Amino acid sequence: MIQELQKIVGETNVVTRKEQMLNYLTDESPAAIRPKPADDLALVKPANTQQISNIMQLADKHHIAVYPRGAGTGLVGGAIPTRNGIILSLERLDKVDIDTDNMMAIAEAGVTLEKLATTANASGLSFPPHPGDENAQVGGLVATNAGGSRAVRHGVMRNQVRAIEVVLPNGQVVTLGAKVHKNNVGYDLMQLLIGSEGTLGIITKATLRLYPKSEATLTLLVPFDNRRDALSVVPKILQNASTPLAVEYVDKELVERTAKHLGANWPVTTGKYYLIIIMAEADTDRVLSESLKVATICSKHTTYETFVAEPKRDQDNILRIRSNIYVILKNETLDILDITVPPAALEKVIESIEEVALAHKAYLPVYGHAADGNLHIHIMRDQEAIVDSVRDEIYRIAVKAGGVITGEHGIGKTRASKLSSFVSSEELELMRKIKAAFDPNNILNPGTKLQL
Repeated sequence: MIQELQKIVGETNVVTRKEQMLNYLTDESPAAIRPKPADDLALVKPANTQQISNIMQLADKHHIAVYPRGAGTGLVGGAIPTRNGIILSLERLDKVDIDTDNMMAIAEAGVTLEKLATTANASGLSFPPHPGDENAQVGGLVATNAGGSRAVRHGVMRNQVRAIEVVLPNGQVVTLGAKVHKNNVGYDLMQLLIGSEGTLGIITKATLRLYPKSEATLTLLVPFDNRRDALSVVPKILQNASTPLAVEYVDKELVERTAKHLGANWPVTTGKYYLIIIMAEADTDRVLSESLKVATICSKHTTYETFVAEPKRDQDNILRIRSNIYVILKNETLDILDITVPPAALEKVIESIEEVALAHKAYLPVYGHAADGNLHIHIMRDQEAIVDSVRDEIYRIAVKAGGVITGEHGIGKTRASKLSSFVSSEELELMRKIKAAFDPNNILNPGTKLQL
């Protein structure tokens, strides 16, 4: 098998020594829940779609597991190879072209988010969604339907995708979608592949929507004394002002601790809870006008003044602190949840989570994307004895509130066992039939999304 793989991609692009593939055996999920990688693995680095097709034909013929691999920035063990087989890295597929007339980017799977955004910007356009780490790769972002803080204005990855090139488990190559904004041809198989976490096909190329640049930005930092006021103002902002680029909810303890870790300063000392509201518009006059509307709405719900960050360095400082909360909590975290509920239910949901924390005498840090109802809850290392019960209680709170157990991290391998408890048996059976139709030999990322 190794010799056959070497014929396809060249000897230097097949790695068999475990010590040379350690970075491909893990992801960013907390160590306590991270699946154990298999022992007998080959890391393969194809250069193009045809090589991937040949690899899949070989693997399907011999019923060998294949694990598509991006940058490994996932949080639910989705890319970790848990059965003996092939790790298929997409890193060499790193070309991106910009179609300025149609305002679209054609990006191969290994293109990083940073490269995509920089290339679009150099062409006079932008890719404003920011679903996570800038080292994340396009193939993984599409395969996991990544979200991020800017989903409130621009949606998640599936809202950006117009077409994809996919290698199916049997090696067939298909193109789904087109370079158009309207497409009503047949069943929408492209949307089925988006978010399938590498279990139905390997996404090798994506055509993505681009946007005009937002030339002017402001970041508003609004302090509140209590959570109720902070969260109740969010729907009013969305109803009465231009949609912000992002609305983040954090508390004082977390941001001050993160700032200290980074050697930075959190610019506000008042309040206990904060909304970070990023405004972005075509010009300075409009961003000032819309920011004033937002600040006026907030002033009716807090006694504190809104802090306005206008210089880029000040805005970057606030965003850097918010983005690093997970980093400073990671080593203390058993699991990080990302439930999503209707935004208007956030206050009651967080109160219910606090009741769970109180009942178990546990510390459960909570923060997240307030405008789209996506919360991140950490279950800490000193709660190992109760982690399963706490996780299930939080999932039940989300479902009862009309939400779901994951909004952006996905199911991966760490959540697969939970589907049967929080998804109907009818829906689960349809998922199994879809998997069997695409991948009858169950070779593509087995153990992810579904327990098969």
